[in-house]
Amino acid sequence: SAPLALSPLTDPPELVGREIRNHLDQAGIRERRCAVCVPLRWILTLQAKLPDLSEADLASFLQVEAERGFHSGPEDLFTARSIFKTPSGDSYATLMAVPRNNIDSLDRVLRAAKLKPVSFSLGATAVQPAGTSAERLITLVLRASSIDLQVSGGGGIIALRSLDGAIEMEGAQRRISFDFVAREIRITLGQLPGGLAEGMGRIKIFGQGEIVRQFISDISPRLPAIGLRLEAVERASEAQFDKPLPPEIAASPTVALAASWVGGGASMPEFLPPRVQAWHRWVGVGLSKRRLIWAAEAAAGLVLCVIIAFGVQEWEIDSLQSKWKTISPTVTELNADQDQIQKFRTWYDRTFHNLRIWRELTYAFPDDGDVHVKTIEIRDLNNVTCSGLAQNNDAFVRVHDKLGNDTNEVNNLHAEVRGQTPMQFTLNFQWEGASIDGN
Repeated sequence: SAPLALSPLTDPPELVGREIRNHLDQAGIRERRCAVCVPLRWILTLQAKLPDLSEADLASFLQVEAERGFHSGPEDLFTARSIFKTPSGDSYATLMAVPRNNIDSLDRVLRAAKLKPVSFSLGATAVQPAGTSAERLITLVLRASSIDLQVSGGGGIIALRSLDGAIEMEGAQRRISFDFVAREIRITLGQLPGGLAEGMGRIKIFGQGEIVRQFISDISPRLPAIGLRLEAVERASEAQFDKPLPPEIAASPTVALAASWVGGGASMPEFLPPRVQAWHRWVGVGLSKRRLIWAAEAAAGLVLCVIIAFGVQEWEIDSLQSKWKTISPTVTELNADQDQIQKFRTWYDRTFHNLRIWRELTYAFPDDGDVHVKTIEIRDLNNVTCSGLAQNNDAFVRVHDKLGNDTNEVNNLHAEVRGQTPMQFTLNFQWEGASIDGN
């Protein structure tokens, strides 16, 4: 959360984009995609009762109603719609429009900040999607300088208002005028069609901080008289995050909009400008007949080159397959011989590891009989255990030194001795003769 010194609508987009980029760089944020909550004060709304029409005729009917109700034509506005039903069974459409210039300016600012917008929607609809409940529900989203009011029900958005005069300053302190908000809620409910103003309903208040808690305490006694049950909400989104959100952004509608987009939910209403591909613009400008001929000739030449390339490739494949058929029997026979060699290689080992171990042990032990062997155990042609008897310690030491120092193939020699005259010993060592022979 960071304040902007420049305005996205009035200041140069490059400067505003640079300011946003500086804030993101300081926070270590590298993500390019962004979700944008359009200020509710930008939104123009009107309602239209819907006749019984097909979907195609309904779209034409709403387009005519938008042209009649809004001060500008469709070329100057981005429009969206939300359809709801009243308790009496009538269908209505809430038409919402935002000036195209505002969206284009904001889009240029984000592009200058090296960001890619993925959604332009409303904060109130992000924290409380309109199609989740059939009952009447009022949503208040408390912002720094205004309050967003949304009335939803019947499967859609019924009313949208920005209460710009709700925040008052008392010296250096901000205060929310609960009298003003209660009066605007009564006025809004009185304008709802088809009996939507009747009966009990709910009101959700999104926000955090002492100013919000004081506002809830002040307005709560007045809500039952208006037919509303209070629900205070401190989190704008029910999504689960890796870490707890800081209190200053936990109730942010932008967090709810971003979480909804990441979760795959569709934003409603959506004011994201459509992206026109470059070739669409190129075709839309109009091409001369000569340019069309050149383009057709170039395309035909490209297709011919592709056909020739594929033909050459097929010829090479056929040639290689023919050569393979010629050598395939020989290759099969050689592979079979190689498999047999691998299978029986161990049976034809001419290095005689066991005999070499015995030979070295024979050289190490003396001929006078002072030291003699009782058992020799060889495991995996590598680990050797030799046990026996020695008449005295000097004789055993000579055998031990000769094995450990004079024999290069012996490694990790370890001795265990019991008794004195005679001495019982056990020698354990690793035979490294295979590595010396290269086998």
